[in-house]
Amino acid sequence: MKAVALTRYLPIEDPNSFFDADLEKPTPTGRDILVSVKAVAVNPVDTKVRAPKDTVEETPRVIGYDASGVVEAVGEDVTLFKVGDEVYYAGDITRSGTNAEFQLVDERIVGHKPKSLSHAQAAALPLTTITAYEAFFDRLSLDINGANKGESILIIGAGGGVGSIGIQLAKRAGLKVIATASRPETTSWVKELGANHVVNHREDMVQQVRALGMEHVDHIAIFNDMRHWETAVELIRPQGGIVTIDDTDKPMPMAGMKMKAASLHWEFMFARAMHNTPDMIEQHKLLNHVAKEIDAGHIRTTVSDILSPINAQNIRKSHALIEAGNVKGKIVLEGF
Repeated sequence: MKAVALTRYLPIEDPNSFFDADLEKPTPTGRDILVSVKAVAVNPVDTKVRAPKDTVEETPRVIGYDASGVVEAVGEDVTLFKVGDEVYYAGDITRSGTNAEFQLVDERIVGHKPKSLSHAQAAALPLTTITAYEAFFDRLSLDINGANKGESILIIGAGGGVGSIGIQLAKRAGLKVIATASRPETTSWVKELGANHVVNHREDMVQQVRALGMEHVDHIAIFNDMRHWETAVELIRPQGGIVTIDDTDKPMPMAGMKMKAASLHWEFMFARAMHNTPDMIEQHKLLNHVAKEIDAGHIRTTVSDILSPINAQNIRKSHALIEAGNVKGKIVLEGF
């Protein structure tokens, strides 16, 4: 089967950072399904996994953590899918990735593809959808059915992939969304997705939020890095919650959190699969829920650019665009 692989972890400018490979087609067993991959998306996590380091792989490694495709075969214990089903999923960071013609994935972290979307449109969604959904409804314990209607949420890094779907999920739950963006194109993008207010994260966000008439916000999601930590602590309401998705090597003073009895939550969408948690199937359920929301016209895809085919050249191009930090929404590749 065709695949895009690496053996060394190199700067993306190096033509050897990825190469086109011909690998053996895998066979599903147990609860695994074998997916014929039709489209993939590239995420910041891809660039972090590929980031330069001294490790050298003995055999070609395939990464990639977003895909849409068709079930080619199923393991003997599979009950959720059958051959021919169209699916979308983010996969498992501990296993071989999506940048291959065929991929094995546990059925419990796979959803039925939205019927109204193409494979390219669907591939933009799984990782970011799972991340935003878990951040809001599992970590912050917000109610997906609207019990928190009217409460405010500040989404920092709203123009990226996670923020783009996060705005829509928050709006569907009845929340008032304050999105951050710093460029005209991302400001327009987050407004188009439904943000009630937009503030510039390159300027004083505390001053901007308070100019909107809000001393504090009820909930905060940090969907970029932790440079805005102290701003978030200042803005969160007493007994409010902050959720973040990024690693940090920056200081995170906690005195302000303590004085407000505020909570901090970490979201890592690979945790369920990585640790084989008893509730792994929740990702299957949430992807199916969002697919129905999409087919009903309540949520839209967040794809912003589609490249073809899926090959080393286009994977390198996508990584370079993400590392430059100027991507809105998601970059998708389709077709081998």
